[in-house]
Amino acid sequence: MLAREQTLARRDFLRASGALTLAVLTGRAAASLPSLTAIEWPFHGAVLNYRHGRQVDGGLEITVSGIAPVEYRVTVNGQEATRAGQRFFAPVVLRERVTEIVAVSEGITGRQEHRVRVVWDRHSFPRYRFAIDDNSFFLRDIAQNGYRSLFDCFYLARLRELHQKYGTKFVLNIYYTTGDDFNLSKFPDRYRSEWADNAEWLRLAFHAYADEPARPYQNASPNKLAADYDLVAEQVLRFAGEQTWTPTTIVHWGMVLPVALPVLRQRGVRVLSGYFRKIGGLWDVNYNLDPIRSEYLYRHDALMDFDVDIVFSKIDVVCNTMTPAQVVQTLAPLVEDVNTAEIMDLMTHEQYFWSFYSNYLPDHWERVEAAIRFVSERGYKPVFLHEGFLGAPE
Repeated sequence: MLAREQTLARRDFLRASGALTLAVLTGRAAASLPSLTAIEWPFHGAVLNYRHGRQVDGGLEITVSGIAPVEYRVTVNGQEATRAGQRFFAPVVLRERVTEIVAVSEGITGRQEHRVRVVWDRHSFPRYRFAIDDNSFFLRDIAQNGYRSLFDCFYLARLRELHQKYGTKFVLNIYYTTGDDFNLSKFPDRYRSEWADNAEWLRLAFHAYADEPARPYQNASPNKLAADYDLVAEQVLRFAGEQTWTPTTIVHWGMVLPVALPVLRQRGVRVLSGYFRKIGGLWDVNYNLDPIRSEYLYRHDALMDFDVDIVFSKIDVVCNTMTPAQVVQTLAPLVEDVNTAEIMDLMTHEQYFWSFYSNYLPDHWERVEAAIRFVSERGYKPVFLHEGFLGAPE
């Protein structure tokens, strides 16, 4: 367990220990004391794979660790824990997709317990996904030029080349409208068979109604998010078919109200990716998760929210913000860290591919390929995160 991950639990433990001393001296009732027992690892909602423990017959054995008063007897899922001062350790074998871990301590103040639930990614393997946000220009280009094929558009043609070279699968997160001159209702349905023929590697998903305003769903009602989502879905199903439509994994700006998350889950969303990093001193692009979970996600691949049944995934690189060399420098340490090595969540933004765009990047394709080449050379397989469990079989 990293020291940073223990800081909060240790602070609370010391505070509680002080309260216990005061209670012993003053005779205060034990029932009024804060809990002195806490599981430090694994984190509630943690997604665990073979890297986090030892594979045994029919399960994954992990070592649960935490803190409890020194003189207390501690059991974890009914098994006696090993003690080392305030700390306790106990093996637990995960055999189901979701396991509840219960630490119980018994001592002078009576019985206390702490519960966490974790997810076992049973069929995990090194994998990556590639998502592209803010898509609208390529759809307008195809509609206005009336190309014979979707791949007469240079953007889709280049994506196909990357797929043919590396096997990469792409999810294009799209807007309903590009502006006054185009919206999805104007896209023809005559390419439906071509969309279907390429759905094995090319999918379309909801991103937002439009590029502006920024952060459109950060404070929007669930009804607004639902209406925009359904508007995009209706049009994609019309012109590209069910094979191409997929539940979104990235909402524009990665911010929605917690009360809006069920709207997404009801529409099949199982994974939401974000930055989960501090911007201006505040956790941002984090779907309004609390600081504790945001900080955890900043250092881990994924975290399950059992209340809404959605997994949050940490985006590892945003290619348009880095040179090809920086892409590699960013990914290199991640493959060496047990908590970030299994799933590479890669993305970029469409507009930087287009020469008419004010912030056009002439080397944007090289940045994208640098990321794909890096993970491919290290044995990572392309997946869609919404399929199976984070791209692995259920």
